[in-house]
Amino acid sequence: MLFRYRFRQRRDGMVEVRISDDERRLIGDLMEQLRELLLSTSPVGHLDPSLRRLYPAAYVEEVDYELEYQQSKRDHLLERRLSHLDVVDATLSNVELDSDSVTAWITTINDLRLVLGTQLDVSEDDAPGNFDPEDAQQRHQAIYHYLSHLLGELVDAAGI
Repeated sequence: MLFRYRFRQRRDGMVEVRISDDERRLIGDLMEQLRELLLSTSPVGHLDPSLRRLYPAAYVEEVDYELEYQQSKRDHLLERRLSHLDVVDATLSNVELDSDSVTAWITTINDLRLVLGTQLDVSEDDAPGNFDPEDAQQRHQAIYHYLSHLLGELVDAAGI
């Protein structure tokens, strides 16, 4: 069952969540995959290519500066991402979210999009075409577009 609006902000600032059980299971499965990928990363300088958009380069032309930057920032970014995953995991079955939870949801959904988009090598110009459920690549692209739409709905509802 899909709802017309999955998220709606109430006057008290809380955001109502109206997503189906199937959507909740999908998001939960994707979050667990992201958590495993984040925790299985190797030392700075040997990052899984799927995560490159989560840890963007600050010094593209200066390898030494870039390595130092990544060493100083990566643990903090990883800790923040894992914290957001924990919040979404704890609130995945909730019917309403407070502002901190909304921030965690937005960040996590965006992280999922970035990783999946990197794996698929999608661009903003890619549009969904005819869907073949037997094609794994197309299933992943459909999930990417779903996450993009879900993120847009949540951002709109939160007024961000």
